[in-house]
Amino acid sequence: MSFGGTTSGGEAGGHETPGVVVVQWYATVLRQDTFAAAVAQAAPLALRYGATQYAVYRSRDDRYRINQMAWFDSHADWYRFWEGPEMIEFRRRNSTHYQIPITYIWHDELAAGALGPEVPLAPEPEPEPEPASSTTA
Repeated sequence: MSFGGTTSGGEAGGHETPGVVVVQWYATVLRQDTFAAAVAQAAPLALRYGATQYAVYRSRDDRYRINQMAWFDSHADWYRFWEGPEMIEFRRRNSTHYQIPITYIWHDELAAGALGPEVPLAPEPEPEPEPASSTTA
């Protein structure tokens, strides 16, 4: 059974589409700050399991909602991370700080971009010279 996407050639191609997994945590009452910090501290562990990047976001509208994201090239790497000893221990240690069920969703990456050295901002236009004033005496 396949979880998520494959290349446009389908499963026969044997290559999965890289994607991002979004774990949707919901903190329990009055523990949102502590739990958000714990998720942010645990998120880099995904890099040990083949993630290419990670991010943790907290909703401004609902301070109890925390999204943990990790970009993987394969589902197998994601599952190694999620079912690995560090994340099992994380969930056990913080079990009173989040509500269950924990939901996570694999999203196929269709496009991505960012500003950086490879994509500089457009240069600002040069200011127009001020017209010379003509004074007659």
